[in-house]
Parts: sequence; structure tokens; C-alpha cells
Amino acid sequence: MTDPFSLAPEPESYWHLYTDAEGISRQTMCTISAFELGQLGPGDSPQFSRDLMKEGNAFVTYLPVGWTADWHENHVPKWIYVLKGAWSVESMDGTKVVMKAGEYSYGGDQGCRATSDGRQGHLSAQVGDEPCVQLIIQRNDQAWRNLPPGSFK
Repeated sequence: MTDPFSLAPEPESYWHLYTDAEGISRQTMCTISAFELGQLGPGDSPQFSRDLMKEGNAFVTYLPVGWTADWHENHVPKWIYVLKGAWSVESMDGTKVVMKAGEYSYGGDQGCRATSDGRQGHLSAQVGDEPCVQLIIQRNDQAWRNLPPGSFK
């Protein structure tokens, strides 16, 4: 199997709607590139990402084919939107969910206790034969921490 980190990601395309100098709205195809390999938080498996805000509250992440992460918690609460491809998340209770393009989840598993078999937080992995591209939105404060399901009704 090829090392998933041996090749940098291809640029990702998106439509950019903007207002030109004459006040006319226009659209053009652009790309997000300059992905950097690193960890999103302590204990996370390396993945390619590209900050979209200097404060680090929104960024695109790229999970190459074959990417997996060991048991870990999200270091801060976050929304994870799948833009392309698919990934899976397995929680400590054994529930495994596969999310595909157009689906999203909320990662609020901070403060989990470790079990005797080493489970703490969740497992995650890229699924299928194409990379998984995600948009992640997070706060860098404690406002979303430990929110119960249904808090965003």
C-alpha cells in the first residue's frame, strides 16, 4: 500500500461569488491549495489541512486514501462537513457511522474517560477510493464544550 502522506493533495476547486470593482456580482472557479501536513490537536493523527481564517476557526482538511486515526478526542468542539469522499467515526459505545459528501457531524467528545481496553473519544478513518475533503468550523473558546445532543435546535 502506498504511504498516504507521500503525495501532497491536489488543489480543491470551489465557486467563488464576489462583487467586482463596478459593483457587479460575478462567479469564478478557484482552488484551495497549499495544504500542510500536521496535527489538528494533541494526539490527532497527521492530516493535510489549510487554514481559512488566521484565528484557525475554519479550515479545509484532506484525508488521503488509507488515512486512519487511533482513539482520540476532538481537542475542541467542532462541526465537520464532508465536502467530498467519505469518512467513518466509531464512538466508544461501538456505534460506527459513515458520512459522505453533503453530510456533517458535531465533534463534542471532550472529557471522555479511558476504558481498560484503551478506548477514549473516537476512532476515525477515510472510507472508499477517493480522499475525504472536509470543512471544519470550530470555536477556540469553551462555548460549545460538553453540549448535549439537540443543543443546536
